[in-house]
Amino acid sequence: MKIIEIVADRNYRVVVGANALDEIKAITALHRRVLLIAPSNLIKSFKIKESKNLSIIGTPSGESQKNIRVLESVWRKCSAIGLERSDAIIGFGGGATTDLAGFAAATWLRGVDWYAIPTSLAGMVDAAIGGKTGINAQSGKNLIGSFYSPSGVFIDIKYLSKLPNRDLSAGLAEVIKCGFISDYKILNLVQDDVLDFEKLISRAVKVKANVVAKDFKESRIREVLNYGHTLGHAIEKDSKYKLRHGEAVSIGMVYAAELSRELLGLADEIVELHRVLLGNLNLPTSYPKSRWSSLVDLLLKDKKVKQGKVRFIGLSKIGKPVWLEDVPSSTLTKVYERITK
Repeated sequence: MKIIEIVADRNYRVVVGANALDEIKAITALHRRVLLIAPSNLIKSFKIKESKNLSIIGTPSGESQKNIRVLESVWRKCSAIGLERSDAIIGFGGGATTDLAGFAAATWLRGVDWYAIPTSLAGMVDAAIGGKTGINAQSGKNLIGSFYSPSGVFIDIKYLSKLPNRDLSAGLAEVIKCGFISDYKILNLVQDDVLDFEKLISRAVKVKANVVAKDFKESRIREVLNYGHTLGHAIEKDSKYKLRHGEAVSIGMVYAAELSRELLGLADEIVELHRVLLGNLNLPTSYPKSRWSSLVDLLLKDKKVKQGKVRFIGLSKIGKPVWLEDVPSSTLTKVYERITK
């Protein structure tokens, strides 16, 4: 078991190697009333039962739960069970679930405690860490939300064995991102024949913890965590979420690396390393050429756009992220052609 301290709007611990069901019992014992939010299939799979002070609400799976309709159903449940400010919400599931649960907690009674118990690798290393909560708007991903930290994050690694290989690979895209922007040792660890997930998760969480401590509300420094995400979010939306978040970010990282080669002189071998590491995990590294005009429209709606200018995070070398602002559209188009299929 490893414990990582997060310094943010409130300080909390990330426990890597926790027992999820034991933590649910412990949280329930701390509060008069607890609402657990989880996809309906997980509730059934893990046989989670309501008790005297634990209520449960089931949601759809994946990104389909991150909308105002599902959020309203959570608010109605909060009202029905009489959830008070001293009570708590638990988000049990993947990153979409913890995003939803955190935003529900931030908005119910102007804020109740919440806890994240991520069951996907992407949730463990990214979504549940750092206090970003929210839902999707019709026009784009994560456009409605708040910065609202959990009271604790409990990572039960045994759940990874239940993940399909595709979801595991998608989560590793976020781990690799942390390697490129900060911790090169991660890039070595992901090449091992047998992956040490406790070590990978701990190192990725530490990268995010260090960044969040410096810039909780993403005034600037925290934007380095968006490496690969600017184009990635557009691709995710363009695919109608048929691509996993990590799969879209994988393509976005290759694009950011190519953009960095064009504008920052990023070494050829580092650009190629992106394709090798991501390709070895069966992650996509290209996207159809015909989708560029659609992607441009989506890029202009991204929440990172300022004064109508699309902004990217690039790399000058491993561990050295650089802000790329006001990149000419002709350059964006030319570089996109390098990742098309």
